[in-house]
Amino acid sequence: MFTGLVRDIGSIVEIHKENGGQRAVIAVDALDLDAEKIGASIACSGCCLTVTDKTAQQFTVEISAETLDKTNLGDWRAGTRINLEPSLRMGDELGGHLVSGHIDGLAQILDIAPVDISYKITLKSPHNLLKYIAEKGSITLDGISLTINAVEGDCFSVNIIPHTWQRTTLRDRKTGDNVNIEIDMLARYVERMLGTRP
Repeated sequence: MFTGLVRDIGSIVEIHKENGGQRAVIAVDALDLDAEKIGASIACSGCCLTVTDKTAQQFTVEISAETLDKTNLGDWRAGTRINLEPSLRMGDELGGHLVSGHIDGLAQILDIAPVDISYKITLKSPHNLLKYIAEKGSITLDGISLTINAVEGDCFSVNIIPHTWQRTTLRDRKTGDNVNIEIDMLARYVERMLGTRP
């Protein structure tokens, strides 16, 4: 379980294709890998991955073919910067919202526009996720907990404050890019409960 509050920006050191999936070696900057055990979960651009090996400044993850198919992790190359968040520990502050690290699909960036000191990002949602996206609701994009500002048709927008812009990989993004999207798990459960009422 995660919060959607990015703790570090890592960078891809190596990518190795194997058995339809791939193995990635990721370098960290501020993340304390001494506190992470082999087998620990780290959200990498929103995708929950397992640490299979590590040194003081790098860790290795295995990525399945299914994950590559459903996320933007297949776009990773040496030098790609990614958002990192270690899993939530008992007693940690829940500053964002509850995030599972299970990606629901990809949202395409349609526009990035400066608004005063912030940035407005407009995205196109996968059609099957539209019913979960609501104005002022929570959403996770590339592992970042954000509030939906507006919804219009199959598009929605989020506002990125300077702090988030500087401390995440959103400033690396451009129009046409696909970002990992995870809907608010509360919206998913509400929809299921309403859909199964007698």
